[in-house]
Amino acid sequence: MIKRLLLPLLCVLLFVQCKDRTKEGSKKIAVVVSTLNNPWFVFLAETAAAKAKTLGYDARIFDSQNNTALESDHFENIVVAGFEAILFNPTDANGSVANVLKAKSAGIPVFCMDREINSVDGATSQILSDSYSGAVSIGKYFVRQLNKKGNYVELLGLVGDNNTWARSKGFHSVTDHYSGLKMVSQQSADFDRNKAMEVMETILQAHPDIDGVFCGNDAMAMGAFQALVSAGKADKVKVFGFDGAEDMITAISENKVAATGMQFPKVMAETAAQFADEYIKGKRDFPQKIPVAVELVTAGNINDYVAYGKK
Repeated sequence: MIKRLLLPLLCVLLFVQCKDRTKEGSKKIAVVVSTLNNPWFVFLAETAAAKAKTLGYDARIFDSQNNTALESDHFENIVVAGFEAILFNPTDANGSVANVLKAKSAGIPVFCMDREINSVDGATSQILSDSYSGAVSIGKYFVRQLNKKGNYVELLGLVGDNNTWARSKGFHSVTDHYSGLKMVSQQSADFDRNKAMEVMETILQAHPDIDGVFCGNDAMAMGAFQALVSAGKADKVKVFGFDGAEDMITAISENKVAATGMQFPKVMAETAAQFADEYIKGKRDFPQKIPVAVELVTAGNINDYVAYGKK
């Protein structure tokens, strides 16, 4: 009698254990981003995680808070925890290389999104915005909007990020040819909105008469715009950004700022997740770098765009 009662109970326990093991054994993909203190990177991370989940993986997002040491801790935890792949937005082009190589040595493929690392054999593939060409387009529009003359400011992003310099070089490849344009200040604001506002406030004290501001991303552009509003100069100074973030798209539609370069984070995130799935299933041949075009967004074509992409 007791054996008859114990048999069903034993079957239930075995079923629960098997179910738990199946859950524990499900494949995991890590999404590591430079910061979640910027809506653009939140969108990138959440899109990558969502795509990984639709492909059948558990996905977890790790926030590096623009700190390479914290990013290193994430990679160590990811390796120990047995993740199958990493969708990666680096904090630093040089500083992040060691983390990628650490994952590679553990047999975990890394797919970079938006930002690159300075290694030709570290990441399995790097899916990157064509920041240089995008900034060239912004530079041409900048010249036209300022009628080829005037004083301007440039706010740089993180100095360790290749996108910072690609955008700056693309912009200057155009503007430096016009002697009537004078850059009165070039400072880093780390791609951060609050820091950009503070930096811009300081710049305006030394250079109150400016005509334009080029920012390496939209967060800084909106910070600079806030500083200009506080100084009563928002209607006199044209602000240019780079990203295609929601608040910048709204500001362009309201004729508050001049333009931005539309990146396509959905394309980069979903491509990285798709590549990770293909790698896990056996594919090994991936392009080292894939450029994703950046499009100029202005008041003239704003109706074709929404935050982070086209309508």
